[in-house]
Amino acid sequence: MAGICSEFGARGSGLGARGSGLGARGSGKRSRGFARVDMDTLSAPLRKRVGGRGRPEPGNVDPRKKTRHSPVPGPETKHASAARRCDAAASIHVQTGNTMKDASKRLHGRIAQYPAIALVLQGGGALGAYQCGVYQALNEAAIRPNWYAGISIGAINAAIIAGNRPEDRIERLRDFWETICEPAGLATWPAISIRAGLAMLPMNPALETWAATMSALAALWQGQRGFFEPWPASPFLLSDGSPQATSFYDTTPLLATLERLVDFDRINGDADVRLTVGVTDVESGNFRYFDSRETRIGPKHVLASGALPPAFAPVEIEGRFYWDGGIVSNTPLEHILDDWPRRDTLAFQVDLWSASGPKPQTMMDVLERGKDIQYSSRTRHGTDMVARTQQLRTALNELIERLPGKQLPENMREALAPWMDDRVFNIFHLIYQARPHEQQFKDYAFGRFSMENHWQSGLHDTRATLQRTEWFDLPDRDAGYAVHDIHRQEQKRRLTRF
Repeated sequence: MAGICSEFGARGSGLGARGSGLGARGSGKRSRGFARVDMDTLSAPLRKRVGGRGRPEPGNVDPRKKTRHSPVPGPETKHASAARRCDAAASIHVQTGNTMKDASKRLHGRIAQYPAIALVLQGGGALGAYQCGVYQALNEAAIRPNWYAGISIGAINAAIIAGNRPEDRIERLRDFWETICEPAGLATWPAISIRAGLAMLPMNPALETWAATMSALAALWQGQRGFFEPWPASPFLLSDGSPQATSFYDTTPLLATLERLVDFDRINGDADVRLTVGVTDVESGNFRYFDSRETRIGPKHVLASGALPPAFAPVEIEGRFYWDGGIVSNTPLEHILDDWPRRDTLAFQVDLWSASGPKPQTMMDVLERGKDIQYSSRTRHGTDMVARTQQLRTALNELIERLPGKQLPENMREALAPWMDDRVFNIFHLIYQARPHEQQFKDYAFGRFSMENHWQSGLHDTRATLQRTEWFDLPDRDAGYAVHDIHRQEQKRRLTRF
């Protein structure tokens, strides 16, 4: 809410500034074409701003000076009317500011009820800038998650956030994305020149599609600065087993970027902040989480979470090789929900792929829709699991009420303990809504235009969500959970209009 408050503050200040400008212009000598401000029409604060003191009191007029004030109030001048409106606007601004402060207090009062506040970040390549906009809005509202969990690009964003001081996090995220949105190698400077030229043209869907296509092609051909670069030789011509033979790109630049932007000592030494990244074991095919509560997290753990084959080679950690966690599950929400002991949890689940979408009409639509379904399905599974768990817990409690003495047998208490608590989950879905011009390559179109659009979308969606302060109430303990989605709410509102 702080971001919204500051936005209102900027607008209110602008009104005040314009008002003072009008007053100042009217309080000096009469200039051609401008009427003098009638000081009696202004409130005390505005009188000070325009430099006057209103109508002189009777008996206090200096006889050496001629007063320009008429003893009989005349019709309100144009500038006096404008100043009156500015005075009213300033009053409205104060009232609005107080209202926003009250709303912020209510929001933080509700959030304080949750011991665990988790930011859950999905994988999605270039779409990950949306997550940065989400975090920026939370940061503006002084909402500080104490658990960051991510997969692939989500793991990278999570590591940058967790591995920096709160006041440095937005700057570090911006540094990372402004670095990787440029092509690697010799293509960097031409890309900057082309972008400068495009900035002078009115943006439209066709131009945005062309820019995104060029960005995607540049990523495939040249790689992205500070992220990945193509190997100098084809993997089919190299000896078996080497990183060059099992991938198309070298991610050494990303390793250097992570070491530059992330303080891993902070991640592993701060008991108040927890980082979890998901990976896939190449040989067993099993999914695994590296959690800072259990393992010392380093750059390679984050690198492994984003090692998507066949683009990137597996990363070796303690004798095992790992690929991108998104191969098995693209959201770490289930890990948050399985945490023990359970706590009342507020989770911001940031999805980069929308499960719902129109029927494909072209082959490009088919490729895009297939990715959306493939990488979003685990989120639905996670929320469905919460619902089933809570239904089971309710049924067990009702069963115990019917037992003699309302007690479980001793040998069953420990086994059923995880199912018997009354902790609740409040899950906020923040789902990126793909723009009409985006196609199946949207996850590797790393261009500056796309990055800025994604970032602003996340900022807008989260600010809108934070205005719904009633959503942050603790869910009913019998139900055990609640799920909120600002886009679903807007769709319902549109449907009710017809």
